[in-house]
Amino acid sequence: MKRKLLLSLICSAAFAFAPMLAVGGQPLSPELQKLDISAGRWVFHGKTLKTKSGKPGSWTWNEDCRWSPNHLFLECTFSNVWSGKAVESLVVDTYNSADHGYWHYELYATGEHGKNPFVSRMEIKGNTWIEYGQEAVPGKKPGTRIVYRWEPPNRVSVAIESSKDGAHWTAVDQGEGIKQQ
Repeated sequence: MKRKLLLSLICSAAFAFAPMLAVGGQPLSPELQKLDISAGRWVFHGKTLKTKSGKPGSWTWNEDCRWSPNHLFLECTFSNVWSGKAVESLVVDTYNSADHGYWHYELYATGEHGKNPFVSRMEIKGNTWIEYGQEAVPGKKPGTRIVYRWEPPNRVSVAIESSKDGAHWTAVDQGEGIKQQ
């Protein structure tokens, strides 16, 4: 009986710590552990809000994220529909030890030009991720960013925001993601 209990405890511990282990048994760095919350399959639903530059609409994101074999890159495929327009992309999120920053790389197969991948420095503070897009140039062009607020273990809110000055942000899209089983 004691052996069964001991075996049960060992198996439970192995399952509990499995997400923290890379291929080959190496633990994820604390920086990469922060990205692990996004691993898995997610479905997002949201709305494009009425703004001066856009029309209201709805969107759906189907996201599937897995660790690369060397456990340094979180690879995500996206099948999105933006107000009826399909957008297929591959995303790679990682931590770069040379510049001590988080990075988001997105490549497009449909819906956007392939020659213009989206590359964004990410900021992660607690349960909030911010991907910075175009920088605001006051009086010339607005800035953009995407803000994720993770609610472990299976929810995340998302807002795409715009700013005229880089300091004051207004949501132009809002939605929620639910982790699928």
